[in-house]
Amino acid sequence: MNILRSFWNSPTGLKTTHFWGPAFNWSLPFAAAMDTKKPPETISVNMTGVMCVYSALCMRFAWMVRPRNPHLLVCHVSNETVQLYQLSRWFRAQRGLEQNKKDADADAE
Repeated sequence: MNILRSFWNSPTGLKTTHFWGPAFNWSLPFAAAMDTKKPPETISVNMTGVMCVYSALCMRFAWMVRPRNPHLLVCHVSNETVQLYQLSRWFRAQRGLEQNKKDADADAE
């Protein structure tokens, strides 16, 4: 019971935005993880890039803010990881399209 009471009253406990902000923020990496099943052609490279920058900035914020917020840090590390994976899928798909176009042009000659 003391563990629950100490978490409840901690500076990053259930009564604070330091807990609820990251709790709701987990929807971002979960949504990106669900999008890994979609074809890479549907990835918005602009939005994915923005999400990478956003998570990188928020990772720094989560580390520098007092009290330090490891819950928020882990959330943004997860989001950064999934967004970078999405970018790599998009780049591989673009490279494949370019290769297919070159192959088609070579076959046409």
